[in-house]
Amino acid sequence: MRGARKERQKGQRRLPGFQAQITAGFCLFALLSLGLLWMLQTVLLNPFYQAIKTGEARGIAESIVKNIDSQELDTLAYDTCVRTGVSIFITDPIGRSLVVCRQSFKGSLVADMGRLERMAIFEKVNLMGGSYTEAFTSRTGAGLILIGRVAPTGGGDHWLVLVESEITPVDATVDTLRVQLLCVTLVMLLLGTALAALLARRMAGPLTAMSQSAKRLGQGDYSIRFAPQGAREVSDLAHTLNYAAGELSKVDQLRRELLANVSHDLRTPLTMIKGYAEVMRDLPGENTPENVQVIIEEAERLTSLVNDLLDLSRLEAGAVGLTLAPFDLTACIQEILGRYGKLADYRFPFQFEGPAWVEADKLKISQVLYNLVNNAIHYAGPDKTISLRQTVEGGNVRVSVTDTGEGIPPDKLKDIWDRYYKVDKEHRRAQVGTGLGLSIVKNILELHGGAYGVESTLGQGSTFWFQLPAVGPGGQNLGALVSSADSVGC
Repeated sequence: MRGARKERQKGQRRLPGFQAQITAGFCLFALLSLGLLWMLQTVLLNPFYQAIKTGEARGIAESIVKNIDSQELDTLAYDTCVRTGVSIFITDPIGRSLVVCRQSFKGSLVADMGRLERMAIFEKVNLMGGSYTEAFTSRTGAGLILIGRVAPTGGGDHWLVLVESEITPVDATVDTLRVQLLCVTLVMLLLGTALAALLARRMAGPLTAMSQSAKRLGQGDYSIRFAPQGAREVSDLAHTLNYAAGELSKVDQLRRELLANVSHDLRTPLTMIKGYAEVMRDLPGENTPENVQVIIEEAERLTSLVNDLLDLSRLEAGAVGLTLAPFDLTACIQEILGRYGKLADYRFPFQFEGPAWVEADKLKISQVLYNLVNNAIHYAGPDKTISLRQTVEGGNVRVSVTDTGEGIPPDKLKDIWDRYYKVDKEHRRAQVGTGLGLSIVKNILELHGGAYGVESTLGQGSTFWFQLPAVGPGGQNLGALVSSADSVGC
């Protein structure tokens, strides 16, 4: 086991840290971005430039074709030439020049064409469907783009529109950009690495501190607190861990109190059993039925405590199954109160309108009733009256157990059902029960899907209640029967 743990630790140490991963990722992103920029600005600059110039020339040709019958055609062609730097030639089918607007291209193809050559290119454009695009290299080595369009006129004629655009060499520009990009790359790598390291440290710093604090929390130091800092998500994690630490501290404190109380409750009957057994052994005439009865009662109390602890453990582990069957809840309550009636000075008035049946585990619901009555006896007021009330409303049976004790502070009402919780920190030995009853009640009722709660007023007492769906003696759901009767007008 120890060797395996060491291997896992070595494997964890080999993993790169948060800061290293962010720095590497940032640098990789910068390299990819700069590589793409290099590709676009050097290798692909010339093709992009040619594509842009070709698209511009085509757009000019289309504009001239659309305005072929305009009275301002000459002015439009001239203005376009001056604005864009292209040459525009418009000829008729026999090669006569109608509009000429030329730039001083070195080695212009169209400017040097004769009439026959213009006629030949007119035929060539016609054969190609009225649209022609081609790139040339002039005699001087300059690049040229020639766009040809056949434009029908309003008079039934067809004219040829030629747009010639010079492709300026970009080699010098590419060399300049290459040097600039080299400098930018070096600067960006340095700045990117520094920025990535700074961001990573700022983000990883709180996580590193949080990891160290979490180790202390895992070792049982529940006083540790996590500082909310860094990004919002990290700050939210710190608040969550602080809440978890507070809850763990609370549970640990309640666990300690439970152990102290249970230890006291276990020690007391054991001491009584041992004491009475020693008296019966050492003193003549003390082997009386009364002393034997004390030993039996203390043994029963000890058994009750151990059973409650086992029940609570099984309920919280979900290892308890339910045996559901219809039974008379009213009769069950009366039977239980009949047993409590033997307690001197205590009164148990029970209000109900008639028998109420539920489908539940009778043994577990009896345990709920016992624990609620035991709890009420433990906190009963001076009049020692424990009142029970049963009502049936909306297809549910509701049972309330009320004492006239000191009551429960409002801020503690939400905690009394929790395991380990005890309202009064001063240990008092219950006359009946073990002090674990409310946790058992909560778990049993949740297994049944029943509702439960408590209402309390300081100085006046508390009322604990629970409710289960009511059924008929045969097990049919009363709520469904009521709804069915309402639907037919009963």
